[in-house]
Amino acid sequence: MSKIRIFSLGGLNEDGKNMYIVDVDNDIYVFDAGIKYDNDINLGIDYIIPNFDYLIKNKDRIKGIFLTHGHESHMGAVVDILEAIPNVAVYGTKLTLDIVKSDIDSEKLKDYNFKVIRPHSKIEFGKNCIFPISVTHSIPDAVCYVLYTPDGAIVYTGDFVFDSTMKGAYKTDIGKLAYVGKQGVLCLMAESIYADKLGHTSPNNRVSDFIREVLRKNENRIIATIFPAHFYRIQEIFDEVSKTHRKIVVMGKRLQEMINNSIDNGYLSIDKSRIGNLTDLELKDTVVLISDEKEKPFANLERIIKGYDKYIKLKESDTIFITEPSYPGIEKRMAIIMDDIAMLGANAVSLSSHKHLLHHASREDLMLMVNLMNPKYYFPVKGEYRNQYANAELAEEVGVPKENIILKENGDVVEFVNGELQNNNEHIDVDQILIDGKNQGDIGDLVLKDREMLSENGIVIISCTLDRQTKEILAGPEILTRGFVYVKESQDLLEDTKEISREAIENNIEKDSSRVDYSKIKNEVREKLGKFFYKETESKPMIITVIQEV
Repeated sequence: MSKIRIFSLGGLNEDGKNMYIVDVDNDIYVFDAGIKYDNDINLGIDYIIPNFDYLIKNKDRIKGIFLTHGHESHMGAVVDILEAIPNVAVYGTKLTLDIVKSDIDSEKLKDYNFKVIRPHSKIEFGKNCIFPISVTHSIPDAVCYVLYTPDGAIVYTGDFVFDSTMKGAYKTDIGKLAYVGKQGVLCLMAESIYADKLGHTSPNNRVSDFIREVLRKNENRIIATIFPAHFYRIQEIFDEVSKTHRKIVVMGKRLQEMINNSIDNGYLSIDKSRIGNLTDLELKDTVVLISDEKEKPFANLERIIKGYDKYIKLKESDTIFITEPSYPGIEKRMAIIMDDIAMLGANAVSLSSHKHLLHHASREDLMLMVNLMNPKYYFPVKGEYRNQYANAELAEEVGVPKENIILKENGDVVEFVNGELQNNNEHIDVDQILIDGKNQGDIGDLVLKDREMLSENGIVIISCTLDRQTKEILAGPEILTRGFVYVKESQDLLEDTKEISREAIENNIEKDSSRVDYSKIKNEVREKLGKFFYKETESKPMIITVIQEV
């Protein structure tokens, strides 16, 4: 009999940075380690990861990090974790680990403990074991994980969909899922993104017919945006283009390498003769593939629209094809992009977020998973709280007792003792780490506040030079401002700013002293100018004072 604790460091009440911890008698199993992008209020932040201080403090108890598939929302934080815990074992299928390796800086991480798994091959950990099962997603080699414990199985689905047309590395092994359900599932942890969408996701996740129609209706050049990690969409595009006389030109080194490597490893079935080069770029029969990164959505397309791209110049005869439906947080930017394309006279086509879905489980898919697993307890994960709540409702509808359905937020601990849910209010401190460029440290709220202030109100710099001996003002105060006021029309304001600054500096200089309290000067300048600027302009610019002696 065991004591089992389950909680999330990220992924609950949010879309992204999935990281779920299962602690079985002090053995820690980490399922997924993802990132998320904050496209609305980036303020220079490249991505956000869960704070994993808990893992650092308990690194000796970690049995491994188990990755379900190669999407950044599920594996993007692995490199950051490895820099802090370099010896931790990371388990995943070959494709998933290959994608992680492509993000590793070989100079920083020379040694890492990657363990390639195969679906349906058991991994032993003493009295516990992990059993990966193939599931269908938009990327090959996706798996769900079954953690067998003495009190029953803990099942984490990852991202999945039931689609009978999927074959090979995309295929779900329903027989294995049913077999696990027959053995006894203590707790099922299932994704919630599409829990409020009626019916099955399939066939709305397949868009071959739509691609075929776009190719048929648009005789001239087509520029298509694609997420590099959505292998199935890339396969659909190539399949439909292969039925025509067109060629595909792949733009961008990363996208080219990903497609070539995937062809070589059998993850994409593509006739390489259909792939053109830059000499085909201007031909009317060409389909141009450009990558669309979630980190900077539509950045490559935007560069083409503004005329900054080195190779592609948009023509009125072109058709822009956005091959992924919009997702929360991106709708506004997508509308602006579509409007810009229309103003240039080109044609634009996009998938409808209502008719076309990504490879995530909708209501009927989740119901089928619950019926196959027949869990004693049900734990909706991954998604906003409203999605988790909808997931809980459908579980109750198919027979899971309401008291056995678990709704939690990040850090809330679910505890089972001898296979029974305990009334536990334990909470693990959770936070997020804001990553900017190559800076692996947390940017922090203070830096973000400064960036917000700069973006909204600008900056005012006051510089002044003092005599080292007499402490008299030799030059200044000079005022430099950016993003605050239009200088040519604000001369009176700037003259008053100089006078207030001069008074604040002189008030804090003791003539007979050999020392100047610069901190006191800066505080008084900031306080007086702050009140003055708000009174005159109702703005609060950042104020920086620079004092030097000569």
